[in-house]
Amino acid sequence: MDIFILATLIAIGAHMIKSRDERRRIALLGSFLGKYQIEKLMESLTEGYLRALGENDPERREQIWRLLESSETKLCEQFNSFVAEFSRVSEPEARVSKLALPIPYASQLFPNASFDLRKVLAIHAQGITNAAKNSLNRTPKSKAFILSAELFLMQHSCHWFCKSKTVASARLLVRHKTSYEQVLESIAPETRSAYCALIGR
Repeated sequence: MDIFILATLIAIGAHMIKSRDERRRIALLGSFLGKYQIEKLMESLTEGYLRALGENDPERREQIWRLLESSETKLCEQFNSFVAEFSRVSEPEARVSKLALPIPYASQLFPNASFDLRKVLAIHAQGITNAAKNSLNRTPKSKAFILSAELFLMQHSCHWFCKSKTVASARLLVRHKTSYEQVLESIAPETRSAYCALIGR
């Protein structure tokens, strides 16, 4: 019985420490993201893409695609500004644990089993910008597909930083009906290569 009580107390203590660490991370990321409308622009674009894809009139569909370009440009500008500001965060604060279990302060305790969120965000910024600029002249549908995947992966990284990879992947599936693996397959090859190299995948 004494062992059970001790184990329970340790579990409660670990959970409290983990929760405190998560609140700190959420507050840190939120202090930077709060200045921008990135999430609102993401939602607007996602809804706009679905509206364009569901439009039967070619002329009306083309009009919607053109209207969405301004939102894409604005999102790129805001996200790049956010990444530039977040790059001033110290490295220890920006580390993200790659461990399967959510161990409190794992990124500080096991730095070799972590990655730098600042570098991941820079990769996302490049991928999002490249997709929005559409230098490869993809069709509007293909461009929307790749840009959406780039945005979903960026959102996954933010949730991973705040909680864990498991929670981030679950949120991705619930919010966008898309798995982490599907998103990785859908982003631009150059983004996937840089991202996988950084997180050690």
